[in-house]
Amino acid sequence: MNRRTFLAAATASLAATQLAGPAYASASSAASGSTAGHYEVVARFWGAMPTGVTVSCRGRIFVNFPRWGDDVPFTVAELRGGKPVAYPDAEVNRQDASDLAGHFQSVQSVVADGADRLWILDTGSPLFAGSSYGGPKLVAVDLRTDRIVRKILFPPEVVPANSYPNDVRLDLRRGAQGTAFITDSGGSNGIIVVDLATGRSWRRLAGHPSTLPDEQFLPVIDGEPFMVRPAGGEPTYYETGSDGIALSADGTRLYYCPLSSRRLHSVFTDALADPDATDAEVAATVENLGFKPMADGLESDDKGRLYGGDLEHNAIWRRNPNGTYRTLAQGTDLNWIDTLSVASDRHLYATANQLDRLAPFHEGKDLRRKPYLLVRLPIDAGPVRLV
Repeated sequence: MNRRTFLAAATASLAATQLAGPAYASASSAASGSTAGHYEVVARFWGAMPTGVTVSCRGRIFVNFPRWGDDVPFTVAELRGGKPVAYPDAEVNRQDASDLAGHFQSVQSVVADGADRLWILDTGSPLFAGSSYGGPKLVAVDLRTDRIVRKILFPPEVVPANSYPNDVRLDLRRGAQGTAFITDSGGSNGIIVVDLATGRSWRRLAGHPSTLPDEQFLPVIDGEPFMVRPAGGEPTYYETGSDGIALSADGTRLYYCPLSSRRLHSVFTDALADPDATDAEVAATVENLGFKPMADGLESDDKGRLYGGDLEHNAIWRRNPNGTYRTLAQGTDLNWIDTLSVASDRHLYATANQLDRLAPFHEGKDLRRKPYLLVRLPIDAGPVRLV
């Protein structure tokens, strides 16, 4: 059941895989603080739940709030004095069905690049109700002037109405002005590739096994099987495909994972970015990297390591280049680590938004307990900035 279907449900084996062995050593119980292995709370959100976070080259922090049913006065914000403020202004954040291209409809992800721009990924699909041309788009804001400088609209053949553009990564060295890679968590799943110079976009790995959710995937979160549980209806499996995404430090491979799985894959970016490559040629470069914890977003650092949340254990992990894992932080308030961002201050930032406590998973009862959190922890590495 994809994201769109589980929200519609709201309106209308029990054993979790245990992480064992030295490759996934458990850290001590994390507490607020700045020492290694611990995390500190950067911001608390008492309104809408956040998904994305990113930190610019100059240390500005941006977050976004998709329009999933909460009261969302603005879907993109900058943290100023620890509080979210509409960014770049309130007007562009105003939901306007009569001007889909001119306003942010429901933003799922924000990513700052190495050229001091903020890239905003608008799903164009508030309430997961489907999108129309002009809604799904990739927008760039120049952080020196705080003005929109680029807007790329996705055609319906690339982003159909039932798609859900989820997260984005950028390689500014590839092509005349760079290339963007986007996971699509809806429709047939897959990866969307965008030439930032021309605005041309195309789909890759649509319906490929590596981008699809595992059948009858049944994680255990907060001590109970995680399923879609509509009020008065039968429970169904939560089925969401390609979601997390990260670029290797050298930009040669793109890492990605379905949300409803414990699998990690990578693919050659040369193949993805070639508009003339066949589906078979792209698929031939896919590598199955085996087990990883159930994770939403992914992130990478300049030392070739990957990061993600362990949704079944309220933790944040790091995957080393040799394939071993280490728990970096763990705590009861790290409930559903959604998006992660490595910053130039050599910290890993992450949102914890309690997505698993939404009403669709609990027979119509919203069990979220505010505030939602933005946390950070120190790491001995910087961000991957391919410029």
